[in-house]
Amino acid sequence: MTLPPDDIAGKVNPEYAQGELVRVLGVRNQIEGEFIQGLLLEEGVPSILRRSMGFDVPDFLASGPRDVMVPRSGISASRDVLLQAHLLPTEVRRGPSPLQLLLWMVAAIVVVAVVAFVIEQL
Repeated sequence: MTLPPDDIAGKVNPEYAQGELVRVLGVRNQIEGEFIQGLLLEEGVPSILRRSMGFDVPDFLASGPRDVMVPRSGISASRDVLLQAHLLPTEVRRGPSPLQLLLWMVAAIVVVAVVAFVIEQL
């Protein structure tokens, strides 16, 4: 169910409607995106859904990933709403450090060298 434009305009906080659009969250389909839009609108943050890059295929219709976009001035408010709803990760996941990666590569090379040496001695 979509709200008439007058109802949406009445809920939008003008402070959060300034600036260019910025992606705040990626969702799996249009239904999830509309749910997030409803949460944001309740706090006065306007938003739009955009099909994610590479998935702009008309055959997908309502399926396929979407990006939730908000104006730049509404980023902090939208992140607060999404954190309260447990929809944003609170910790940043990082890969291995370059030193760890180097150590694993050296260990793999040593193992391969030892196996090659043992095979050659047979």
